[in-house]
Amino acid sequence: MSEQSCLVANDWVCGEYLRTRSQELVDATLQHVGITAAAVGIGVAVALPLALLARRYRRLAGPILGVTTVLYTIPSLAMFSLLLPLFGLSAALVVTGLVLYSLTILVRNVLAGLRAVPEEAVEAARGMGYGPVRLLWEVELPLALPALLAGVRIATVSTIALTTVGAIVDYGGLGTLILDGLDSTFKAQVLTASVLCVLLAVAADLLLLGVQRLLTPWTRTRRAGRARVRATAEKAEAEKVAEPA
Repeated sequence: MSEQSCLVANDWVCGEYLRTRSQELVDATLQHVGITAAAVGIGVAVALPLALLARRYRRLAGPILGVTTVLYTIPSLAMFSLLLPLFGLSAALVVTGLVLYSLTILVRNVLAGLRAVPEEAVEAARGMGYGPVRLLWEVELPLALPALLAGVRIATVSTIALTTVGAIVDYGGLGTLILDGLDSTFKAQVLTASVLCVLLAVAADLLLLGVQRLLTPWTRTRRAGRARVRATAEKAEAEKVAEPA
């Protein structure tokens, strides 16, 4: 009886809300995931050629990084208003805005990863007859993968948070439920949608971290090697201190 009355009492935690609105929560979560995945995927596809262009022509690196940084400083409401004449009130409006925001993180990380590729690895590949395209896909991008995936993780979590702003055009996933709950002071809806948004961000980060570790096993080996060297040095220092004078 107490669970049934929690909707009437407008409690923050309400089991009856979860049971009666489960499909609404699932639909909002799926929309949130879909918008986030589309924005990050398109963002990576745009950021990669921009980073390659900035690396190839150093004089363009400043303008490219500067423009992507300026885009991130534009308030979300202003961004969506500027894009409204092009896309109307649609999911494309939200996705495009999120893509532009993600470029700040993605372009910088891809460029940093490409610049960190050892020159000797590049020269060795060229000596083996690798052309520019093969060199990029088989040598440079795999070695830049840790930085690229780290950028994708940050961009994904950031995009999950920013997707909620799409509620102003009714394409905000869980953000739409949060906004509707705030307008109607529906406490259970606000809290549940907010918690789901946080859980979604944590789950996405853990999933991408697992993918990153799976695709870059050499980084774990390198860290383990450094840890062993550190432990050996500390042991040797301790033994030296323990030796009698």
